[in-house]
Amino acid sequence: MLTVRLPALNARLVNAEVDEPLAGPDDVLIRIEACGICHSDAHYRAGFGSIATPRTLGHEIAGTVITVGDRVREISAGDRVAVHYLRSCGTCRRCTRAGEQFCESGQMIGKHCDGGYADAIVVPARNAIPIPANVPMDVAAVMMCSTATAYHALRVANVQPGNSLAILGLGGLGISALHLSRALGVEQIAAVDVVPEKLAAATALGARAVSPNDLLSATDGYGFDIAIDFTGNPDVALTALRALAPRGTLVVVALSERAITFNPYRDVLGPERRIVGCSDHLRGELFDLMELASTGRLNLDAAISKRVPLEADAINDALDDLERGTGSMRSVIVKM
Repeated sequence: MLTVRLPALNARLVNAEVDEPLAGPDDVLIRIEACGICHSDAHYRAGFGSIATPRTLGHEIAGTVITVGDRVREISAGDRVAVHYLRSCGTCRRCTRAGEQFCESGQMIGKHCDGGYADAIVVPARNAIPIPANVPMDVAAVMMCSTATAYHALRVANVQPGNSLAILGLGGLGISALHLSRALGVEQIAAVDVVPEKLAAATALGARAVSPNDLLSATDGYGFDIAIDFTGNPDVALTALRALAPRGTLVVVALSERAITFNPYRDVLGPERRIVGCSDHLRGELFDLMELASTGRLNLDAAISKRVPLEADAINDALDDLERGTGSMRSVIVKM
């Protein structure tokens, strides 16, 4: 079968033929019909995380089940499914007490094991999430990471109807956070980005385009209840932290090892602000998203700005765009 693989760190992806994987007794074999191209994949290509190579990247996956293992009962051949990209045991102390993203033996599909830049994939049946009939495959695919992580970030922040929110960075995650926050009743949304096309798209969706230095004045000096950082830029994150209301929350989502240097008393302790991390998402949250999409409360059609074939040059071009900054929200690999 055809795959697009990362042959080595800091190398261009290449087309490669590999044997089709076989489903074990608890697995399902899925024909991949859509796979989102995430900024994380650009980071992995550039050496972030030092993943083992060669590796097939891609973790926003949706497709149709081809075969199921002998012990699988809840999924059948022909089912439309998306893939929860975290493979976890579900029984260790970290899984049961904190969440499957902290599993002691966990793996991320497309990072620790081969992912969705391919014709097909085998995953545990538990990782196959049914897609409602009225939700398109490409939308379901991007929901598996960009939308799910944005949703988890909002839940980590304990977002409530009537809150005010600053979204820092309007890539795939940021635009999903905007859609979700509107669905969850957030009243005041500020969008921060350096790409004019993204700010225009956010404004069309009801957000207010704001520069980082104008965040505080955008709330008449009171501050935002929540700021979510999808930029990985410590200067932007620090400015947003200082523009939070008393007891406001900064959620750090972007993959970055750059330090955020702040004054513990003035920036955090005095106003009782919180800085919290957001790592991946939970399997159960994916079912919430499918329901939101199927009932029309969440419409992500506009979050997908480009569709490309399963071909190395096209995917490399999309990753290049992500690295240098682009007006696109999300690119998705689809079967042409």
